Amino acid sequence: MTTAICPGSYDPITLGHLDIIRRSAKIFDKVIVLVLINPGKEPCFSAEERMDFISRATADLDNVVSDFSNGLLVDYTKSINSPVVIVKGLRAVSDFEYEFQQALINKKLSGDLETFFLSCASEYMYLSSSMVRQLATQGRDISEFVPSVVSKDIISKLS
Repeated sequence: MTTAICPGSYDPITLGHLDIIRRSAKIFDKVIVLVLINPGKEPCFSAEERMDFISRATADLDNVVSDFSNGLLVDYTKSINSPVVIVKGLRAVSDFEYEFQQALINKKLSGDLETFFLSCASEYMYLSSSMVRQLATQGRDISEFVPSVVSKDIISKLS
């Protein structure tokens, strides 16, 4: 059984994230959507809120769970009792450069850790959590950018 870990901030989850998660769930036996806590960033949503959003958005996917970590991704992967693959979604060349660096350092720290890159669907190439937050704080409609089950909660907190 191979477990995929989809790490990210998910502050908040977007339809682009959900696309990568859904596609990963078709490929791998188990998918862990991992909310990474970056001590250098002040998120808009708590880890618990982000995990709740993920759980609600993926409720129909039996092989998807959410979790969080405030440590290094490579350390988290060592706690999984099955082969692990990191799944990263790519929107543009700039994403690839950063994610490729991350994949190389993870490989250096844990030689058997592989990273699987998925290109995002074309309709989500421009989409990011920061853009969603910016739109929501300005009172704009974000319903076409985030899962419908969490849209009102995001707007409620940010507007």
